[in-house]
Amino acid sequence: MKESVIYQDIVQKEAFKLISRLIKRRFGDIDESLVEQIRNLSAEQLEKLGEELLDFSEIADLVAWVEQQKEEK
Repeated sequence: MKESVIYQDIVQKEAFKLISRLIKRRFGDIDESLVEQIRNLSAEQLEKLGEELLDFSEIADLVAWVEQQKEEK
């Protein structure tokens, strides 16, 4: 079941919702283009972001991290 596309889609969407709330609480509203880039991350990347987010002190840290993920794809 964990390998099914539907299951993975649900996991990714729920992870995105949680990360979005954490980002909003930490930095307030962010640019919609950045939101879309985060929405396109995999569930695994979103999980990593959740951990890394604790170390970010400013929005530029988030932007740099997302850019790094795009380069690693």
